[in-house]
Amino acid sequence: MQKTDDQWKRELTPEQYRVLREKGTEVPFSGTYNLLNDDGMYHCAGCGAVLFSSEGKFDAGCGWPSFDRVVNSDSVKLIEDRSQGMVRTEVVCASCGGHLGHLFDDGPTQTGKRFCINSTALEFNKTEL
Repeated sequence: MQKTDDQWKRELTPEQYRVLREKGTEVPFSGTYNLLNDDGMYHCAGCGAVLFSSEGKFDAGCGWPSFDRVVNSDSVKLIEDRSQGMVRTEVVCASCGGHLGHLFDDGPTQTGKRFCINSTALEFNKTEL
């Protein structure tokens, strides 16, 4: 999905633009979906692609929504991130390239994964599952 910066700025809120397009991070414990426990599906706020299910969501206590798996392995791209003096794995939407968050190998579930995702990069659909 190719859009200009002007198109993204018109379609996203300033906070969504900062996170999705400029690789920002929302303040921990401030996001809408951090403590949400409803059943449903989480979509990319930039393009609507289905990314995560509530079935894989857990409370990691880190201040951001955490998931142990994606709905479909093709829905995200994993990119080495060497910013801020550390090596991490950035998670981006495979459809629009929007920055979602980071992946860590310290999850408490069977997968051992923790997709630490910004709420502002997501839209939740309670009726899906």
